[in-house]
Amino acid sequence: MPNRDPYSSYRFRAEINGLAQVHFTECQGLEVEIEYEELAEGGLNSFVHRLPKKVSRFPNLVLKRGLASDELWTWHARTVDGFIERRPVTITLYGYAGMTEIRWNIAGALPIKWAGPSFNAGENQVAFESLELIHNGIKRAS
Repeated sequence: MPNRDPYSSYRFRAEINGLAQVHFTECQGLEVEIEYEELAEGGLNSFVHRLPKKVSRFPNLVLKRGLASDELWTWHARTVDGFIERRPVTITLYGYAGMTEIRWNIAGALPIKWAGPSFNAGENQVAFESLELIHNGIKRAS
């Protein structure tokens, strides 16, 4: 088996189904937590058994990007107005040759928080917006 270098975290693309011109610069929340229980066995004092119970939660997915178009705001605003439109999200990690290496498919994403940019006339920074999404799970595909 050949020795592989780790992938660079900046070579990714986050896509939301149905939103055409949305490019992100940061993605957080690709996590799954499994609840477990501890079971002490009588006469065995060197460790406690830890047994998995169920998937306890999928933390929220947070996507950030430079303020560019109204598509993210519109999706969030429609949710605020009661139009629940869950969408699939795909996070793709690219290798050094530009080929797709790993893909995470997020099911049933729904925006629950939109945050606009912070403004400071004394700094020279890009205006960023972020979108926080709840979802129904993550599947990894290679």
